[in-house]
Amino acid sequence: MAKARAWQRMLSGRRLDLLDPSPLDIEIEDIAHGLAFVARWNGQTTGDFPYSVAEHSLLVEEIYGQIATRPLPRWRLAALLHDAPEYVIGDMISPVKAAIGPGYAALDIRLAQAVHLRFGLPATLPAPVKAQIKRADRVSAWIEAVRLAGFTLEEADRFFGDARAAGLEGRALTLRPPAEVKQAFIARFEDLMRDCEPR
Repeated sequence: MAKARAWQRMLSGRRLDLLDPSPLDIEIEDIAHGLAFVARWNGQTTGDFPYSVAEHSLLVEEIYGQIATRPLPRWRLAALLHDAPEYVIGDMISPVKAAIGPGYAALDIRLAQAVHLRFGLPATLPAPVKAQIKRADRVSAWIEAVRLAGFTLEEADRFFGDARAAGLEGRALTLRPPAEVKQAFIARFEDLMRDCEPR
């Protein structure tokens, strides 16, 4: 029986097989472009522009750098790329992911592993690093929920934990046009890749 394929054509000209992604078909420009145009919170945020996954990823990387015990450049890069699969599968809220079931998680993992390998990271991150990135992600979600998505402090605490413990509850958020966010994401990626090079 022939193996199933689910191809996605990228603006770079690459064709990515979503079911069996190859690191060779992944380009940072495609990731940055896709994430800059994917809205967090299903677009249910205040402001003149959607709050994009690219903007969220920049915030998570920044928060990770503040709360991690050893924020090495390669792990900061992993934090920046933590939602990279969403450049092709979109951002779904947790209840929808749960309803779809394990198939969504498996797809997300395969794409994340291909992204990691493409940019010199281990396919599977060390558990402590993954846990610290997840904590930064939850702090970011708390800030976004309160600042942009209309959550009360109590609701944000209940769903995401208390960001005040990290001392980042006052963090302002940026809303920018997608093209600007894309360039900021690429610039930060390039800085981190330079920092990862052996000296």
